[in-house]
Amino acid sequence: MFTGIIEALGRVRQIEPQRDDIRLTLESGGLDLGASVVGDSIACNGVCLTATALTRDSYSADLSRETLRHTTLGELSVGAAVHLERALTLNRPLGGHLVSGHVDGIGEVIARHHDGRSLHLTLRAPAELARYIARKGSICVDGVSLTVNQVQGAEFTLNIVPHTAAQTLIGHYRPGSRVNLEVDLIARYLERLLLGEAESPATAGSGVTLELLQRSGFA
Repeated sequence: MFTGIIEALGRVRQIEPQRDDIRLTLESGGLDLGASVVGDSIACNGVCLTATALTRDSYSADLSRETLRHTTLGELSVGAAVHLERALTLNRPLGGHLVSGHVDGIGEVIARHHDGRSLHLTLRAPAELARYIARKGSICVDGVSLTVNQVQGAEFTLNIVPHTAAQTLIGHYRPGSRVNLEVDLIARYLERLLLGEAESPATAGSGVTLELLQRSGFA
């Protein structure tokens, strides 16, 4: 699990083809890897990666074909900057929202303009993700925890304050930029509960339903 609060900007040091997938080596930037060990999870642009090798200032991870199909990591080149975050621990504040590091799809920036000192971005999500994106809800964009301003169909807007624009890659996004999207965990699990797909014959009819939520004042 992660928070969506970026700890450092790293860079791609090496990309090694490994038959049908790749091994990625990332410079850690200002990220302290002193307490990290092989097997730890470290997110890169919102994608949870398992460290397979560590040095004082870098780590390597294997990217499967599944990861390459469903994220933008396969589009990285040597020298590219990336967002890095270590996995959440119980002694770190949850400053963003709960992020799994499992990307749901790739979105695209379609508009950008300044609103006062803030940056206003409009993004388009894959159509199948639109139902999980809600006004004032949380969304993770390339590993950054952000609040949705408005939603219209599969398009949504974000207001990026100067600190976030300066400390992340978001300030460099332009129309056409492709980004990793992870929708809110609660929305995904609530949908599954409402649909009843997880019920077994023994528990059918005893789970959470829309009628139950309405009776309880939640919907």
